[in-house]
Amino acid sequence: MRRLLGRSGIEVSGLGMGCWAIGGPYGNGGTEQFGWGEVDDAESTRALHRAFDLGVTFYDTASSYGAGHSERVLGAAFRDRRDQVVIASKWGVVFDEETRAAGGADGSAAYLRTCLEGSLRRLGTDYVDLYQLHIGDLPLEQALDLVGTLEELVTAGSIRAYGWSTDDASRAEAFAARAPHCTAVQLDLSVLRDAPAMIAVCEAADQAAINRGPLAMGLLSGKYHDRRQVAGNDVRRMDYAWMRYFRDGAGSPEWLAAIDGIREVLTGGGRTLAQGALAWLWARSATTVPIPGFRTVAQVEENAGALAHGPLSAEEFAQVEKLLAAVRQPAH
Repeated sequence: MRRLLGRSGIEVSGLGMGCWAIGGPYGNGGTEQFGWGEVDDAESTRALHRAFDLGVTFYDTASSYGAGHSERVLGAAFRDRRDQVVIASKWGVVFDEETRAAGGADGSAAYLRTCLEGSLRRLGTDYVDLYQLHIGDLPLEQALDLVGTLEELVTAGSIRAYGWSTDDASRAEAFAARAPHCTAVQLDLSVLRDAPAMIAVCEAADQAAINRGPLAMGLLSGKYHDRRQVAGNDVRRMDYAWMRYFRDGAGSPEWLAAIDGIREVLTGGGRTLAQGALAWLWARSATTVPIPGFRTVAQVEENAGALAHGPLSAEEFAQVEKLLAAVRQPAH
């Protein structure tokens, strides 16, 4: 299964790999955690290579993930096949590589250039295929002020295209309309949380809808139904306003119940629960490119296995929508 990254014409596998988790632990230097716990870089590298062998060509990271560590691991894994993969990264979060601390944001053109220079160094490449603004609530006028710099970077060949990671449909629509090489919006989207306004923007403006959180931060893997706890240095233990799927480090009971209600449909045709959740995203729109996270080869193999099954059928999709109508909370 192949998809286009919006109007850029860049072709990618229908499934990407989200590289947040392989960045390892990082936080604000205090009690807040932004990573997904401990990682094994050797296993991360094996997982990246396995994803490539299974046909995955799209890899999404950010300069701040692991305070630069995710980019280093990703870059090293594909250094000898750079021209065969499409790499997306993001800028805007302030961080320190040495202390592995992050916090705050900088939406200036100067920081855009600084972040890109750092990303190119860590990735070991001279260009990023897709460069995304990582400040979802940056005022629109400030975002538009960056277009000139982004266009200069496209002309210079440092980036091929750019986009915005935001869940604000009005921002995404206005930015895409006035930014010539804007080709993607990264949005929170899963079978548990639809985003109709954002999908409408992507379809109308010929933007790829890159889906972060496609497995509801792991809840749709099915392994948290036993009430297991995540590690103490896992972001899912934090009490952030947007942390809807986990509570006190365990899966939220109401969402686990919602998953049980759609499990039979999603697992039809030999799919696993996670594969069914990814199949829903492909059925939702032709613009979607889900980027599930991973830390192990086994996770990559399961997620990439969804490619062989493809989207849910129209009948299966309608069944899921009917079952979730009473519990789903749309993203705005």
